[in-house]
Amino acid sequence: MPVDITVPQLGESVAEATVATWLRQKGETVNKDEPLLELETDKATMEVYAPVSGVITDVLHAEGADVVVGAVVGRITEGAGEARTEKAVEAHLSPAVRRALSEHGLDAADVTGTGKDGRLTKADVLEHARRAAEPPPTTAAEQPLPRTVPDEPAAPQQAASVPPSPPDPEGREERVRMNRLRKRIAERLKAAQNTAAMLTTFNEADMTAVMEARRTYRDLFERKHGVRLGFMSFFVHAAVQALMEVPAVNGEIAGDEIVYKHYYHVGVAVSAPQGLVVPVLRDADSMSLADVEKAIAAFAAKARDGNLVPDDLTGGTFTISNGGIFGSLLSTPILNPPQSAILGMHKIQERPVVVAGEVVARPMMYLALSYDHRI
Repeated sequence: MPVDITVPQLGESVAEATVATWLRQKGETVNKDEPLLELETDKATMEVYAPVSGVITDVLHAEGADVVVGAVVGRITEGAGEARTEKAVEAHLSPAVRRALSEHGLDAADVTGTGKDGRLTKADVLEHARRAAEPPPTTAAEQPLPRTVPDEPAAPQQAASVPPSPPDPEGREERVRMNRLRKRIAERLKAAQNTAAMLTTFNEADMTAVMEARRTYRDLFERKHGVRLGFMSFFVHAAVQALMEVPAVNGEIAGDEIVYKHYYHVGVAVSAPQGLVVPVLRDADSMSLADVEKAIAAFAAKARDGNLVPDDLTGGTFTISNGGIFGSLLSTPILNPPQSAILGMHKIQERPVVVAGEVVARPMMYLALSYDHRI
């Protein structure tokens, strides 16, 4: 008997999604709770799972279609056919891992997993593909004879995965539809520029003491907590202290009112394949340095694998973005509405500074605070 595949609840204030990818096709046999398709919302990508075991007999909404909560996107005939044995393994693969397997033409059973409980990660797949592509080692007899004249400069080579541009004007451009998350991010960032009286102020921080603390306690911290001690946890704690002292920065403007928030949900910007996302550290004022580092590591892994859910991304009161990981020395971060401020961290660089009347080299970081001047 056919069983409907429906769009589940998508999270707070989210009523519509886009069918991003069908992971299983019409006519395929699936197991109960196996991922069938991915949905993109304004806030995250989520999977829809098989309600029963059987065969997919109907696909009612193709990739790219917009659907609402409760909509029927396909049907499974329960009990039809026999579930394939490899599904027991593939049912637990993340979207990023499945895409990587598909792109490289690999079978999950052939790749060794290094993740928790032996699960496959995207890095496992890429490493397996890299090793498979390596040429076999050459024997001494196959080695080229040494040249007696200098080599000519090698011609520039393109990556094997990127085809050369065609010689004619046609075909040199590629149009790819924006996913829903990226469109929503673009809309929100532009709305912030259009609505807020946005201003950025710059300062710099001498990172000597923080770097010394990391060097001193790095190994002990990692052994005790199972996570590395990074800079972000120091900045989260400093930001929370500052928000307590200047409550307006933690608030928002709602019409002709200022909403003061006596809780500190700090968003941390993370780069993900589908765009920049900002998962939220809830009640960051009650988190230890280890709590912050563990949460950030977990969010980064979920972002890479496309497993962030809407609740991970909502409710922030203040945001921190670290452009330094991309080598950025200075930037003007854009507000994450309805928040009133965002702190931009940057690359640490040794610069000459005057300390006690002497010029010395110190590891310095520029900090940029963008804020809504109305508040």
